[in-house]
Amino acid sequence: MTDQDIANQVELKHISKIAEKLGLNSENLDLYGKYKLKLPHSIIDLDKVQKANLVLVTAISPTPAGEGKTTMSIGLSEGLNQLGKRAVVVLREPSLGPVFGIKGGATGGGYSQVLPMEDINLHFTGDFSAIEKAHNLLSAIIDNNIQSKTNSLGIDARTVKWKRVMDMNDRALRNIIVGLGGTTSGVPRETGFDITAASEIMAILCLSDDLEDLKHRLGSIFIGYNFNKEPIYARDLKVEGAMAALLKEAIKPNLVQTIEGNPAIIHGGPFANIAQGTNSVLATRMGMSLSDYTVTEAGFGADLGAEKFLNIKCQSAKISPKAVVITTTIRALKYHGGANLNDLTTPDVAALRKGLPNLEKHLENIQQFNLTPIIAINRFLTDGDEEIALIEEFAKLKNVRVALAEVWAKGGKGALELAQHVIDVVESATTSFTPTYSWDMDVKSKIEAIATKIYGAGKVEYSALAKKNLRTIAELGLENLPVCIAKTQKSLSDNPNLIGRPENFTITIREIEIAAGAGFLVPISGDMMRMPGLPAHPASEHINIDNDGNISGLF
Repeated sequence: MTDQDIANQVELKHISKIAEKLGLNSENLDLYGKYKLKLPHSIIDLDKVQKANLVLVTAISPTPAGEGKTTMSIGLSEGLNQLGKRAVVVLREPSLGPVFGIKGGATGGGYSQVLPMEDINLHFTGDFSAIEKAHNLLSAIIDNNIQSKTNSLGIDARTVKWKRVMDMNDRALRNIIVGLGGTTSGVPRETGFDITAASEIMAILCLSDDLEDLKHRLGSIFIGYNFNKEPIYARDLKVEGAMAALLKEAIKPNLVQTIEGNPAIIHGGPFANIAQGTNSVLATRMGMSLSDYTVTEAGFGADLGAEKFLNIKCQSAKISPKAVVITTTIRALKYHGGANLNDLTTPDVAALRKGLPNLEKHLENIQQFNLTPIIAINRFLTDGDEEIALIEEFAKLKNVRVALAEVWAKGGKGALELAQHVIDVVESATTSFTPTYSWDMDVKSKIEAIATKIYGAGKVEYSALAKKNLRTIAELGLENLPVCIAKTQKSLSDNPNLIGRPENFTITIREIEIAAGAGFLVPISGDMMRMPGLPAHPASEHINIDNDGNISGLF
């Protein structure tokens, strides 16, 4: 059966029953139909947050074979619940770009899913749409002010880096010209589109403490300069109030359910290769306020999502995980060991052995943060006993816990060993994480700390534009912000073709964008772009709906 076939067999519980599991009265909650609701910020208890058990799920460097981080996160929460712990999984919302592009649905898989999967994958409660509208409102206000004769801030259009966004993969919109059509149609200038998940508004929403903090951050968005070379911020355009109004409902996290009828909180969706890659601070705090164990995931490999989760989100929100699960698959490790993509289901101990250094580096990265990693082998039917034994032997050599997890096939029952490892690590945890760098360090030192310690680079080079950006950052007094490096997810380096564990390579920073509202800087490495394209045969080719409204093809 497909993931969707399995999901369709489940008799969903009314969302009020799921809320009751968390001790919540549904009368005070905003229901979105029978199976979704919005959670109010008032349920956050910061005292409970400080005492809660937070578990982060990350992974090795992604491969075309897939690793199953979301599936593992959901399965782990089910397993913890089966062992008598009140657990909730907290995840990001899927973007329509990947849903219609290569990846398809992003709500887990097999018997480890969040439901209703069709709704969550397609529009959900409208959060992405609200973020898109708030972002594009600012875009419209900027161009209107450039055009205006009576309400002008004298914005120099050549300095404006703010683009528009859309929650779709559309490479044709990466670079465009607006303002054509004559004097009444605006001032012509070059701009473009990013995908909504890469919007600074998305980052802001996911790092905000409440509506007031959201509004303050929106007002702090850096727009560019006026002709007197003075910086212009969104607050100068008096637009932050209207933007916050558009986000009134979107800032509230969403409650849904797992296949086994346990609570799942889903909110926000920044990508980890071009943004911070984790769900909202509010959603994580809610999970920590309402459960014994909160399981959350960070996008892509530990060099991206986990690094940003720890160095940016945890520092900003003053939270810290007590255990970190590193998801791996035997076929992905064989790919990192040089095996052909078409041969990954064939037993190949030699290729697996060659791929282990990638896992080793991610283990070392988590240990650098003074945290305890646990290896979770996401089992596939084609995994050989000898291959499984090799990873277990490797884990023993490294003195790291390892569990064989069959969450796709068995749900929570397939994660009991992993869940027990997590409980043991959490209950024995005595220290909190140590960040890679101090926010007070200069920008280059922060970039180089991540590049050398986390990626394994030998040095960092900066383009002429990046050096100019560094001077701008200093002039604006923003050097104390953390860095959110945009880098390919396919490699520890900035070259997607360098799989496995490359060492002593050079990272090239070609540009550094300012996300003052979000509260971080975005050094861009290699050929990273913020508007993906579609493949020759996108996943949308398989998606359909019948006359009764039943959707198919979401995998």
